[in-house]
Amino acid sequence: MHDVDTAEAHLNSPSYRLAALDQDFLLGDSMRGVRFQLEYAKPEEHLRTWGIRSTIVVFGSARVRENGPGQHPFWYNEARKFGAIASERGGALKPVNGIRDNVIATGGGPGLMEAANRGAHDVGAPSIGFNITLPHEQEPNRYSTPDLTFRFHYFAMRKMHLAMRANALVVFPGGFGTLDELFELLTLRQTGKAPPLPIVLFDKKYWRSIIKFDVLLEHGMVSESDRKLVHFADTAEDVWSTLIDNGLITHHT
Repeated sequence: MHDVDTAEAHLNSPSYRLAALDQDFLLGDSMRGVRFQLEYAKPEEHLRTWGIRSTIVVFGSARVRENGPGQHPFWYNEARKFGAIASERGGALKPVNGIRDNVIATGGGPGLMEAANRGAHDVGAPSIGFNITLPHEQEPNRYSTPDLTFRFHYFAMRKMHLAMRANALVVFPGGFGTLDELFELLTLRQTGKAPPLPIVLFDKKYWRSIIKFDVLLEHGMVSESDRKLVHFADTAEDVWSTLIDNGLITHHT
């Protein structure tokens, strides 16, 4: 009996679990680097399977509603229109040799992110939702492609996936989270850590009221070339033409 009891104790010990199946171990402090790697590898595998070479990242407030107050309906509808325009003209809808370019990628949530995913969905194109786990749980919007709808724990790895395939960034009105993503990409461009890509802010009046880009220039906090990293547009069609005028690459035929 003693030998049997000992065997059972060994078999039931947490140390005996296969490491890859031991959730307590995988979620421990020492495995944080491995979890980073997993959050990189899983979306990467799906994106490669879908042949997604490049994206157009669209950000904006999760609080905007299609039937909300003030400018909300206009912002929502224009983000939706842009998602459709970019998907039809950029290469997401019809892959060439199995490759898709300029696929709409958002933070996966509601509001203006939903609108951009919805526009791609309207024309039958795939789109990506890079969701994040939050204290008040964010659920993915219904319009991102299910097989391209991801969830991250780490903001840093989510940002990496948003940035690494980006051919362009389009930023609709938003708050802290939107500003965070905007300045992340602006900093990467300013420092040369990201290749040239057009950055367009939708609704010039909104953005110029909350960010005084010219004041940064006046005080010597940015250079003239830094200031020129930012462009503005006031309609979905204007966004697309501004992207093209500022070097957006489309590979479809």
